[in-house]
Amino acid sequence: MKKIGLVGGISWVSTIDYYRYINEGVNRKLGGLNFAECIIYSLNFDDFQRNNTLGYWDKTYELIFEACRSLEKAGAEAIVLCANTAHAIADKLQKNVSLPVIHVVEETAKEIHTHGFTKVGLMGTKFTMEMDFYKAKLLENGIEALIPESQETRDFIQQTLKEELGRGIVRQETKAAYISIINDMIRNGAEAIIFGCTEIPLLLSQNDVSVPIFDTTLIHANAAVDFAVSI
Repeated sequence: MKKIGLVGGISWVSTIDYYRYINEGVNRKLGGLNFAECIIYSLNFDDFQRNNTLGYWDKTYELIFEACRSLEKAGAEAIVLCANTAHAIADKLQKNVSLPVIHVVEETAKEIHTHGFTKVGLMGTKFTMEMDFYKAKLLENGIEALIPESQETRDFIQQTLKEELGRGIVRQETKAAYISIINDMIRNGAEAIIFGCTEIPLLLSQNDVSVPIFDTTLIHANAAVDFAVSI
């Protein structure tokens, strides 16, 4: 079995889901008492948040690059960044680390293709929704991404992801607001919804949404499982 290096802590809450999904997935594939060989480098979420701005990611890159170097030295054979937003620097990272970086957007695009959708709603952090790295990679795969139109709405999502879900806090009023935002995107033509932040599944599930949802945490973890058990 190949060892997976997880860059976690961004946030620790969703890193737990990655760890669980990957171990459950390996066991489904191999049976018995087989579970994942993985190494977790858990970053300080405050360092990650303080270094992020819409136009300045050099310090974030350095933070994640050093985590990847540590994982490589520890014997990891592939890297999984346990946050959608961290993929803003994934392409640069892949050019500078020797291990394959399993990319959440590429894996999500593959999954969307299997269902034949070409226009989807994207919910995530402000960076994921407003920067080009996510939408452009989806577009490369023939998928148009819609985001909430209002800046106020995008700021609300950012604030609640950071201050509530990133701390493990789940509020029903936030859930109701997210469902309303999703319904607006569906009315604007979204055929499906990407949960483009690893914390969103803490709040919402398929039962809350009238169109198919794509849980990027689960999709990404499943891709890591496939790599781990590949020959």
